[in-house]
Amino acid sequence: MSPERVNPAELSPPTGFSHAVTATGSRLVFLAGQTALDPDGKPVPGTLPEQFERALGNLLTALHAAGGTPSHLARVTVYATDVADYRAHAPELGRIWRRLAGREYPAMAVIGAVRLWDEECLVELDGVAVLE
Repeated sequence: MSPERVNPAELSPPTGFSHAVTATGSRLVFLAGQTALDPDGKPVPGTLPEQFERALGNLLTALHAAGGTPSHLARVTVYATDVADYRAHAPELGRIWRRLAGREYPAMAVIGAVRLWDEECLVELDGVAVLE
């Protein structure tokens, strides 16, 4: 069974996330934080949207290698070095998410971080997926 998105009418309408996700399945996949690294482990320079696209692509590559698809994502946390910049780019980041991961949104949070492991990186994503 895939995760079920729960968005109560009593809460503000979610945009780009789900308020809650219930999941039953036989296999959990814990996805390590992914940044805008190339296959050689080098940070790819670029704008926040460009780095977000690479980081999300890396997260989805790890998920696919574990046997999952974006619809299996139950939880994703985004760590941004500049939350105001993240908010300013939110519409573009949403388009990138929908193109790569679709419209079945996991429970999500965006957390401001002073810096990430690779100082050149602007954003990092980690997650949990539930596979059948």
